[in-house]
Amino acid sequence: MADLVAQGRHSQQRWRRPLPEGQAVILGRSAGVWAVPWDHHVSRRHAELVWRNGALEVVCLPSASNPIFFQGREATRFRIAPGEHFVIGETTFTVVDQEARITDDAPQPFQQQTFSSEFLRQVRFRNPDYRMEVLSRLPEVISGATGEEELCVRLVSMLLAGLPRADAAAVVHLDMGRDVVAQGCGRVRTMHWDQRLMSSDDFRPSERLMEEALRQRQSVLHVWRGREASSQPFTARGNFDWAFCTPVPGEASRGWVLYVAGRFNVELPAMPASSDPSDLREDVKFTELVAAMLGSLRQMQLLNRQHASLSQFFSPVVLNTLSIEDPDVVLAPRETEVSVLFCDLRGFSRHSERHADSLLELLNRVSKALGVMTHHILEQGGVVGDFQGDAAMGFWGWPLPQDDAILRTCRAALAIRREFDSAARQTSSPLAGFQAGIGVATGRAVAGKIGTVDHVKVTVFGPVVNLASRLEGMTKILRAPILLDDRTARAVREQVPRHVARVRRLAVVRPYGLDAAIEVSELVPPISECPLLTDEHLAISEAALDAFLAGRWSNAYELLHRIPAEDEVADFLTEYIVKHKRTPPPDWDGVITLESK
Repeated sequence: MADLVAQGRHSQQRWRRPLPEGQAVILGRSAGVWAVPWDHHVSRRHAELVWRNGALEVVCLPSASNPIFFQGREATRFRIAPGEHFVIGETTFTVVDQEARITDDAPQPFQQQTFSSEFLRQVRFRNPDYRMEVLSRLPEVISGATGEEELCVRLVSMLLAGLPRADAAAVVHLDMGRDVVAQGCGRVRTMHWDQRLMSSDDFRPSERLMEEALRQRQSVLHVWRGREASSQPFTARGNFDWAFCTPVPGEASRGWVLYVAGRFNVELPAMPASSDPSDLREDVKFTELVAAMLGSLRQMQLLNRQHASLSQFFSPVVLNTLSIEDPDVVLAPRETEVSVLFCDLRGFSRHSERHADSLLELLNRVSKALGVMTHHILEQGGVVGDFQGDAAMGFWGWPLPQDDAILRTCRAALAIRREFDSAARQTSSPLAGFQAGIGVATGRAVAGKIGTVDHVKVTVFGPVVNLASRLEGMTKILRAPILLDDRTARAVREQVPRHVARVRRLAVVRPYGLDAAIEVSELVPPISECPLLTDEHLAISEAALDAFLAGRWSNAYELLHRIPAEDEVADFLTEYIVKHKRTPPPDWDGVITLESK
């Protein structure tokens, strides 16, 4: 693959970028990754470049305010081969066709030196202002990079700017622990490289030097005899007399190394010619500082990405715990008391049939609906345990104990109901036409990182989860938005203020496919949000249930008719009584067996 090298008036005004085959790129002063910000003679959008069939096609754009010079003449359209160059303003652009070929057969170095951190701390820069000025740009180099490839391009340019003795630099990744050859990518990958001198030879860094630096976790310098080494097919092939390698610390940069090579006896503006390896100590120290800052900043980026990813599942309180305690300990599965909320989207099947020709739009609406569910789960300190199509599951009581877990669960359930009810009144809302059914159950369960060797997720496991799911399914049958199991209902009566939520018993049912009967209750909003049902209505409803359970169905029927007709929940018992002609069967035990989920 060919590269384009841009070199401005000063040594630090430089970059080298691979040219994508057949893809047009825009060269300019503010053209993204192909920007030339140091040269005011370059227009914002100056030229279009296309690498095709072994040559670079260059077209000067109408927006360019200055000419392009090729072979000493102004040109608006031309093809340039590797080894040739063109000029805009004070910047020269050269096409090069070279590769960095990692070699594993380099001979033993004439001299090897390892630099410990303690030793480098004692080394003093002879020109500290310049070195620190280059180092100060590193945070901007990392934060401004659009991706890993662009980061390496910027990093190599910065290394060459900060190391006057260096003729070449590279960022290389070594996989020291796994055999990745079978995957077709090799165990050593040159992420980016550049060299000051234009040469037809490939750049051949020494794999032995890189492995030694990673093994010792310190910078390692190899020195070759200049004249003897110049004929060897390794780093010295490009007239390099020395090379050193510095590992980048941190889990986020595992296997990353910075590789620098150069020559002795080179006159530099601020430094005398030398063949003494000790003169490289400042360069090694500078590279170690770059590596340390790079490792720390990449580690911070990794933690931020992990935090952002985990924030989709954990509340801020849990995230704070994970940041100060061992995540493996905090997230380890264990048996605990939890309250589980299972929320399913109503109306999805109907909408999927109507919008079969615009599934992406439907997916966006469903995503917003799931976002409502997860937002309120997290807002109340819960954990998002799972997604199942158009349903979400959250739970409270893990990984931190929560004495008010049921109160938090109720607040989340009511907030979800409230938002869907509000959206139903707004035809322009993406949630319009959807409703949510919610089931809540409380009990013992195993919570934590659960799964197989290949795949794990943070979730909760146990009968209480199945019960919450069953209750959610019953909301369609009982026509109640939020259903509670008996244990949760009793806790709500004892712990949750009535200005937050109210509760009423609805029925004793035997769920479809199960033998055990359960008492089901409805979580009702406070009277300020649901004035249709007064506290007196709720008391009448429960009195009707008591009469129904006791077999006094005529009394129950009369009481149910005192409930406002708009309350569809009362219809469940009313219709059951009418279906059986207001007479309980001879073996009546108060349990209604459900015929479907």
